[in-house]
Amino acid sequence: MIAENSLNRIWEGCLRNERKQQEMLYKVLAPRMLTACMRGAADRDEAQDILQEGFVKVFTSMHKFRSEGSLEGWIRRIMVHTAISRYRKLKPILLTDELPEGVSVQMSYNSNNLESKDLLKLIEQLPANYRSVFNLYAIEGYTHQEIGETLGISELVSRTTLCRARGVLKDKLSRLGIRDRHYLAS
Repeated sequence: MIAENSLNRIWEGCLRNERKQQEMLYKVLAPRMLTACMRGAADRDEAQDILQEGFVKVFTSMHKFRSEGSLEGWIRRIMVHTAISRYRKLKPILLTDELPEGVSVQMSYNSNNLESKDLLKLIEQLPANYRSVFNLYAIEGYTHQEIGETLGISELVSRTTLCRARGVLKDKLSRLGIRDRHYLAS
């Protein structure tokens, strides 16, 4: 992990359009940003496309960063919005009150351990609309109002979709013998 002041020096070089500093920023942040992009992508190749598109946006809108928060947070937000925009273009989200065919929801409780990579794999298996809302809320920290504005849905539909996504995840976890975890609780 790179120190904040080193990152700031790299950023200053980026602002002066120094290609080596832009390359350095990419090398330093790409692995962490790829993780954010994976949450909104169907596979690693798509996530890498989102990452590239996101960094292009970072470098073309550098002047918009006002240093009011962390640089890494600002770049992560660009990556998340790039993934959402890409998803909207390729596959419009249809959020409904219906569960996908063959999906049932069971609620159960236990305290078994689960690796985060295993949970992320389960999240990737969610229907696209559930995955989008779940990732924005549970992983990126968006509020239901922000999710609604971002995805063009109501706050209520966001809440309902999140509840259903949690239910599907709980069902998948219970089938694996791993029951309700605190991060899936309402």
